[in-house]
Amino acid sequence: MKKKFLIILSVTLILFMQINAKHIEANSAIVDESTVKLRILETTDIHSYLLDYNYEKKKKTIEFGYNRVASLIVQAKKEQRNTLLFDVGDVIKGSPLAEYVASSPMFYSTDIHPAYKSMNLMGYDAATVGNHEFNFGLDFLLNTLMGADFPYTNANIYVDDRNGYEQDDIHFFQPYLLLDKMVVTEKGKMENLKVGVIGLITPITQEWDKEHFKDKLIIKNMRKTAEEIIPQMKKEGADLIIALVHAGLYSDQDYWPKSGNNVRDISKVEGIDVILYGHSHGIFPVKGEKGPKGVNHEKGLINGKPAVQAGNWGNHLGIIDLTLRKKKGKWVIADSKSMAKPIIRIIKKKKISIVSPMPQIEYILSRYQHDTLEYMNSKDLLNHLD
Repeated sequence: MKKKFLIILSVTLILFMQINAKHIEANSAIVDESTVKLRILETTDIHSYLLDYNYEKKKKTIEFGYNRVASLIVQAKKEQRNTLLFDVGDVIKGSPLAEYVASSPMFYSTDIHPAYKSMNLMGYDAATVGNHEFNFGLDFLLNTLMGADFPYTNANIYVDDRNGYEQDDIHFFQPYLLLDKMVVTEKGKMENLKVGVIGLITPITQEWDKEHFKDKLIIKNMRKTAEEIIPQMKKEGADLIIALVHAGLYSDQDYWPKSGNNVRDISKVEGIDVILYGHSHGIFPVKGEKGPKGVNHEKGLINGKPAVQAGNWGNHLGIIDLTLRKKKGKWVIADSKSMAKPIIRIIKKKKISIVSPMPQIEYILSRYQHDTLEYMNSKDLLNHLD
């Protein structure tokens, strides 16, 4: 009788353990199926066109201006609770306002650049430099960047130590960032997403600004640099890696070698998940347009990677909407949608504004705009702007 009881007890325990194991496995599956909607926003090539003002025509415009795209940023953030915002370079050079700032001694040492006074309102997560950041020299650049409330990253600009050995070369900027982003899942739970951010720039910058680079800085191949650094970012726990690339879809025509120094090549780097790019003042994706092999305008993909390019001067906001799912403890991109959202629409060949300028930025910049217009009256600027 006692033996029979022990057998029954043993069978009962085995069944209980099997049921419990299945319950634990089911719960694990539920945890692993966490879904997060993440919106990634991009500005690029603002060139200090901070206001909706056409300096050449000397009148306001609805076609560009950071104060207008800033309103799109506010809207885009309201539409999605999980957002990241990045800039992809060419902020501090290009407009008459930028020239005025660079010519004024007070900005060199005491004041914050009006571009960063504006951008600091928007809550950027990170940024990278563009080629025009170097036009006014390294001292001006470094002093100006101190006014940004967000970090900068670039991986392929190095200090030129002139010793002939690449192995000991030191990065000029922080080569990558790891951002801890708290996100809310579709079921309302909090999750920590470790977002890796790497910045890259077209090497032709070194030639265009040789007077500022000579014996000071060198720029290496973008793809080779990324392939060296991405594994380290993964090793340090990056769940999602975003490349901020100040280079076009194609390599700059005057630069050699072209291989490895364009967005299409960067899209082939294993481990890069998302690409935000600029430099060429183009727009990606473009509805109805067909690209070369690997470039899908309809889906906003470049060699299968979600990508966006947001024009220039604040005329578009880059938006990538990701659906992330956790599978076996790792986040993967289940779906994506990319778009370059314009600040105007064209209806019956007429340009219609779809967004109002952000009043806070207009208020902050009113004094600088007044001084810029006075400065323009004393200088022949318009023939010397990029």
